Amino acid sequence: MKRILVIEDEAGLVLTLTDRLIREGYAVESAADGESGLERAAGEAFDLLLLDLMLPRISGFDVCRELRRRGINTPVIMLTARGQVVDKVVGLKIGADDYVTKPFDMTELLARIEANLRRTPASPHPSDGYRFGDVRLDFRTAEAIRDGQPIDLSAMEFQLLRYFVEHRGATLSRETLLNEVWGYSAMPSTRTVDVHVAWLRQKIEPNPRHPQFILTIHGMGYKFAG
Repeated sequence: MKRILVIEDEAGLVLTLTDRLIREGYAVESAADGESGLERAAGEAFDLLLLDLMLPRISGFDVCRELRRRGINTPVIMLTARGQVVDKVVGLKIGADDYVTKPFDMTELLARIEANLRRTPASPHPSDGYRFGDVRLDFRTAEAIRDGQPIDLSAMEFQLLRYFVEHRGATLSRETLLNEVWGYSAMPSTRTVDVHVAWLRQKIEPNPRHPQFILTIHGMGYKFAG
């Protein structure tokens, strides 16, 4: 499921966008100002950003510029009430991928979202690896190292850990994990995810009884906080 972050301070528009995008099959998160939007976009893995130009605290221009400066290449579609050509030129020059002027037609916006997602490889970051705590992952070789020593992970454990890392900060249901990692729909009685999470915690957590990386979100699923 593709994750979209909507960075927009107009509550009504956020509600409208969220409702429609969820119905189209996307996972949607939102931030109401530039500062929190930048923090989330830089710290979590999203497939696309819908970024308003005029935001409290930090403008959309500055959010986009800072993300690109940090090497984060998540596709950005800018949303703005302005229509001047100069704004479009500036937005594209600082790294925005597309530009939609309010009020916009929802069908057109959805088409642009789909087009930008098609042009972008899945999971744009992290690409080759990731480090958290004393654990280092190499996605190219499917290896995990802890304190300089290889961690004995099964192929499924590594895939599950990689999925957590690529969707860090997001609460993931057991059904989502089964569908995306194992590739089949969850049965209500299955404990497959719970068992694999328990095994992972034994291997990567400093204290498996009190995990700090793979967190349980009661009644919802799990979240990776590395």
